[in-house]
Amino acid sequence: MLAYIKGILEIKASDYVVIDVGGLGYKVFMSAIGMEKLGKIGDTVKVHTYYRVREDDISIFGFNTNEELRMFELLLSVSGVGAKTALAMLAVCSPSEFVLAIVSEDIKVLTSIPGIGPKSAKRIILELKDKIKKEQQMQELTNASNTNKEFSETNIKVKQLIEDDNKVQEAIAALQVLGYNKKEIEKAFMKIEKANLTTEDLIKKGLVLLSN
Repeated sequence: MLAYIKGILEIKASDYVVIDVGGLGYKVFMSAIGMEKLGKIGDTVKVHTYYRVREDDISIFGFNTNEELRMFELLLSVSGVGAKTALAMLAVCSPSEFVLAIVSEDIKVLTSIPGIGPKSAKRIILELKDKIKKEQQMQELTNASNTNKEFSETNIKVKQLIEDDNKVQEAIAALQVLGYNKKEIEKAFMKIEKANLTTEDLIKKGLVLLSN
């Protein structure tokens, strides 16, 4: 399994790049925006990768960030969504915009993506929101198993700050979609001045802190 590829950017085509790693050229499929951000021919680049093996095909898909990779994996988990559609979404929606659309059930954002109609948008929201609930339930079970451990003063302050803040709760749910642990998100949000920030602003700032 390839976690990432780092090497010299040799080729940029319409929907893929070729990265040379020690004399081996890896063909990596990417969105148009992903390729634009990657760099110039001859640059040393790094892409996070999804390695897909099928009976008649082996393909590598590349992403600029772990959040984009996670978004791609989530989309592939939805019935009826293939790799091409998932890459098309990445060309239109950032991970922060995408997860916000899921938690706020914003069908309009999803239907702005080529190939996604109202029915597909509703299915994506339904299936991914269900996945969020399951992940949250697992987190609650984990927390319950640790009830004998003392909570730090920081954790108590975090809980007080987020208890009735709908924007923060939405942002936390959105970041959990991208695979981040709830406690890590809460600690990151303690460092953010949240006054006058939108939910999307919170998600973006949270991503910056969590990815460091």
